[in-house]
Amino acid sequence: MTSTVPNPSLMAESVKDAAVAAFLAAVLGFFFFALRTDIGPGGLDLTYRWGLWISATAIVFVVRLALNLLVFKTRNPVTQHMKITASETTLGSIGKVLGPVLLFIAAFLPFLVMWLFPNRDRQFIDLAILIMTYIMLGWGLNIVVGLAGLLDLGYVAFYAVGAYSFALMAQYFEIGFWMALPLAGLLAATWGVILGFPVLRLRGDYLAIVTLAFGEIIRVVLLNWYEFTGGPDGISGIPKPTFFGLELSRNGGFADFFGIEYDSIHRFIFLYYIILVLALITNFVTLRLRKLPIGRAWEALREDEIACRSLGINTTNTKLTAFAIGAMFGGFAGSFFATRQGFISPESFTFLESAIILAIVVLGGLGSQIGVVIASVVMIGGIEVLRNLGFLKEIFGPDFEPTQYRMLIFGLAMVLIMVWKPRGIISSRNPSAVYKERKKIGSDMVAQGEGH
Repeated sequence: MTSTVPNPSLMAESVKDAAVAAFLAAVLGFFFFALRTDIGPGGLDLTYRWGLWISATAIVFVVRLALNLLVFKTRNPVTQHMKITASETTLGSIGKVLGPVLLFIAAFLPFLVMWLFPNRDRQFIDLAILIMTYIMLGWGLNIVVGLAGLLDLGYVAFYAVGAYSFALMAQYFEIGFWMALPLAGLLAATWGVILGFPVLRLRGDYLAIVTLAFGEIIRVVLLNWYEFTGGPDGISGIPKPTFFGLELSRNGGFADFFGIEYDSIHRFIFLYYIILVLALITNFVTLRLRKLPIGRAWEALREDEIACRSLGINTTNTKLTAFAIGAMFGGFAGSFFATRQGFISPESFTFLESAIILAIVVLGGLGSQIGVVIASVVMIGGIEVLRNLGFLKEIFGPDFEPTQYRMLIFGLAMVLIMVWKPRGIISSRNPSAVYKERKKIGSDMVAQGEGH
């Protein structure tokens, strides 16, 4: 009969490790939690928040101690009982049902929100538009990272190219959204090919560094080319999309043509269905390409580039097509972002955006379309949930604002998901090529986007 009392040496080692973690958290978080600066009449007003600092340190100590005793240093970690096992038939049935259900919900989501939340419908529909934008970006990056195995940390550059392409064409040539949309995608794809050529021989961390530099180069150029891009001032007055030439305005627009009462919610609904259609096109094209020879070449490149070359596959064209197609969908999303916001600036296209999009792909499961959807809803929608956690002010004080710590909470959530599901939420996938019997590929048999 085994004893449930922890080993004394294990307890001592766990407490020591937790104390070290709490000490590091106290040192690193001192200027974030213990001190607060506000602009005052005579300069900066300094406020001390010792309670918040001590509470954060104590939370780190308790959580680290619990992880050591239950997961990291014990012989029987609790995570081994958290694994969900199901037959391939069951998983296949769930996947076949989940996709149509999510599509049905997405098709009627604006009207469902208007019915359930009549006082906050604009806020939630706008949040749905933002989530759908990140789903489209995640699906586009999934081609490069999840299918081709090329780690791209500068995907936001193509997002920026698409946005600025439409904004500049509208400013200088008075081109509307629908005409500029394919042009923005083509320009972004062109830049994808331009990026692809210098990095053809790079793999792994070296490829990630070069793509990160490319994203920063684009942002710096947009920031400093003031005469053309407006620099830090950005570009404003970007036109909204029209419905077959009808503007969604108060007078002489969509409402007057169809004889309905004007409501500003119409514009939000219209934008939602635009990004929904664009996202569905991205999903459809990706799934079709995976079944074509180019899609199988991407997966072969991801698994082993040397073996891919030995099979006679042109790795140069394979990489370029992955970069170009992924960049094209990023350009489409960027063009939509510009028309949705009506104003763009280089501050909207920082490295943090690339990190968030990559995190969505990794957490959802590399190569998984449904996983990207789930990760986007959890990550982007989770920030909105933080705004409604008013009870935390009763614990940490009235000055505590949960949204200020969204990146900290975001990082903790990523750590927990990676501990529980290190290969992503959806870790298995259907193979593109099937021999005799269809079987799902386990996550441990698939390379994780490191390009080797």
